[in-house]
Amino acid sequence: MQAALKSPFVSICTDNGARATDGPLAGSKSHPRGWGTYPRILGRYVRDQHLLTLEMAIHKMTGLAAGNLSLTNRGLIREGYFADVTIFDPKTVIDRATFEEPNQYPVGINFVIVNGQIEVDNGERTPALAGRVLRGPGYTWCVPPCVVK
Repeated sequence: MQAALKSPFVSICTDNGARATDGPLAGSKSHPRGWGTYPRILGRYVRDQHLLTLEMAIHKMTGLAAGNLSLTNRGLIREGYFADVTIFDPKTVIDRATFEEPNQYPVGINFVIVNGQIEVDNGERTPALAGRVLRGPGYTWCVPPCVVK
């Protein structure tokens, strides 16, 4: 994993489904990576172990990941792009999710803006719900029984 993190062409993503501490999915436990992948990399591998620079980690999580998944108008801060921004404290950011208690928000993420709307304001969730499903080039959908030709 450390070799992959150091590699300039490997992006950082997670395949974990989204969960929340409230709502219809609140009772289900997810994998800790769904709550902690990005803060763990920023805290443990960037800040504590100096395995990669903060700039490289952010690029791997944003622009490089969006490009690898063919997501257009995402992953960079540019005019006309979706405004998805996370504001965190590099001195305190870290994951708290464990296998025993995976549904735990990380520390040090103060603001999250999704599609231009504030979703996390000073560490607290807002009712915005501005996100939407993003699907990469490998996604296909059909009504069962599905036949792939």
